[in-house]
Amino acid sequence: MQPPTIQVDQIVERGTMSAFQVGLLALCGLCLIIDGFDAQAMGYVAPAIVQQWGIDKAALGPVFGAGLLGMLLGSMILTPLADRVGRRPVLILSTFFFAACMLATTQVHDLRTLLVLRFVTGLGLGSIMPNAMALVGEYSPARSRVVRMMLISCGFTVGAALGGFASAALIPAYGWESVFWVGGIAPAVLALAMVAWLPESVQFMVLVNRPRASIVRWLRKVDPTLAIDRNADIVVAEPQRRGAPVIELFREGRTRVTLLLWLTSFMNLINLYFLSNWLPTLLKEIGYSTSTAVLAGTALQVGGIVGTLTLGFFINRFGFTKVLMACFLCASVSVAAIGSVATVLPLLVIAVVIAGFCIVGGQPALNALAGTYYPTSLRSTGIGWSLGVGRIGSVIGPVVGGQLIGLQWSNAALFVAAAVPVLVSTLAMTRLHAARRAGPG
Repeated sequence: MQPPTIQVDQIVERGTMSAFQVGLLALCGLCLIIDGFDAQAMGYVAPAIVQQWGIDKAALGPVFGAGLLGMLLGSMILTPLADRVGRRPVLILSTFFFAACMLATTQVHDLRTLLVLRFVTGLGLGSIMPNAMALVGEYSPARSRVVRMMLISCGFTVGAALGGFASAALIPAYGWESVFWVGGIAPAVLALAMVAWLPESVQFMVLVNRPRASIVRWLRKVDPTLAIDRNADIVVAEPQRRGAPVIELFREGRTRVTLLLWLTSFMNLINLYFLSNWLPTLLKEIGYSTSTAVLAGTALQVGGIVGTLTLGFFINRFGFTKVLMACFLCASVSVAAIGSVATVLPLLVIAVVIAGFCIVGGQPALNALAGTYYPTSLRSTGIGWSLGVGRIGSVIGPVVGGQLIGLQWSNAALFVAAAVPVLVSTLAMTRLHAARRAGPG
């Protein structure tokens, strides 16, 4: 007699929003909130460090770039590892690692050490978003996958915004070091919770032949009513893949989509990190108080939160590429306008919020697009390398911004120049739309 077959994908498709699913979303969402807080912390403490250490603001450009370079390498190195050993161990170890680095940063008193520590911290931060999004996607039915992935990826933007509000309150009272104390203690506590409750991807466990008991345990979390015959074959609807996961991104007709995703992410993150890192400092320079400059910069992340929460529903209706084309076109106008309206606070906030909606909110949509395009065996690698290549842009943006500031470019000229990468993102997304309509890859 033929043993029964259990299709993991079908069980996930039938799944409902149970306590298990809520817990998974909460853990991954909190992971990304802390990720966003820690990734943006340097931008918020920069004005206070410039003032306390008596250094030129342009000297922080390499520090910004070092943290982002670390995130780039973390994305590229640790996400292929997660497609081999699992999402869970990489997420937990990375969270413990960057918690320790944030706590060490509280003891820094010179630029060289700060630069090294921001680079090392970035290595841990770089693997968080790809693996959290992959894990949520693999426990989500197709009907709600995009919305759930966008929802938890919003955690990064929420964390970045909370970092701004927290920094505005903490720095005047306790000094810039207090931001890193909070940014180190919180992930250490969360990592302990993840050890206890974070699941591994069931699809991944089946593909790599993990022990049957572990697979059955997590399947019953998805569907507590599931009856599993001891002789049943547990399978997933995709083949096992051998070899280097990165090479697989260019096989089976995936080359065009992979390259266009990389280009769009690269251009978008040039803008996102230029704005995130330099906006508070530039606003402080034109006469705003430290708290006002930080809060105005936080408006970028607030716009991103609204964008991330809203765009998922539009994407479900109109598709990724149409929504993102409109987003990036709108962003090019708002970014170019920031420098011209910088001295009029209400107009400045409006322009920054719109830019955040489109650019900050658009990045999780790009990550979700990668997460839905690639299969389970390539999902962390696909998201991670798209983010990793994008983070080359995130390194370039703040560093080039610092060079242009050093050349005494006006605010108006700086932000007009910053609008150019967003226009390139718009064109790349137009080509991606055509490529996906033409066929696979």
